[in-house]
Amino acid sequence: MHALARYWWVLLVRGLVALFFGVMVAIRPGPSLMALVLVFGAFALVAGAFALAAGVVGPPRRRWELIFEGLLGIGAGIVTFVRPMVSALGLYSFIAAWALMTGVLQIAGAIRLRKELRTGWMALGGVSSLLFGVLLIILPGAGLLALSWLIAGYAIAFGITLITLAVRIRRIAEPVRTMPPPLTQVPI
Repeated sequence: MHALARYWWVLLVRGLVALFFGVMVAIRPGPSLMALVLVFGAFALVAGAFALAAGVVGPPRRRWELIFEGLLGIGAGIVTFVRPMVSALGLYSFIAAWALMTGVLQIAGAIRLRKELRTGWMALGGVSSLLFGVLLIILPGAGLLALSWLIAGYAIAFGITLITLAVRIRRIAEPVRTMPPPLTQVPI
C-alpha cells in the first residue's frame, strides 16, 4: 500500500491518458483505420509504460501483474506501429484480447489489495475492460464507427475509474496533520 500511495499520480496519469483518448475518439468517431490504429497504438504504449512503471515501483504483491500488464500494453503499442495495416478483424481481435487481459489483471489486483484499500473502483475498471473485450468478441461484425464508439466508451469509463482511484489513494495516503512535536528544552 505504501508504494501505491506514494505513486498515486501514476494511476492519475494513466486515467487522464485514457480519458483524453476516449474523448478524442468520441469527438471524431469516424477516423480512418490508419488514424484509429495509430491512436490506439499510442494509447496502449503510454498506458503500458505507466503500468510498467507502477509495477517496478509498486507493491510487491501486485508487482508481477502490473509489469505483465505494462509489457502487454507496450507490446500492443509496438505491434500496432510496426504493422499499421492490420486488417480490421485482426485489430478487433487484438484490442479484444488486450482488454480481456487488462480486465483480468485489474480485477486480480483489486482482489489482492481489498484488505488494505477499498478497491471497488479498481475492480470496476477491470470489469469495464472485461465487458469491452467481451462486447468486441460478441459483435465481430460491427463496423469501424461502432468500434470507435466502443473504444471511446471503454477508455472514458476506464479513465474515470483510474482517476477516481488515484484521488482516493492520495486522500487516504495524506498524513494526518497533527500538532507539531513539543520543542526540546535546551539545558541552561
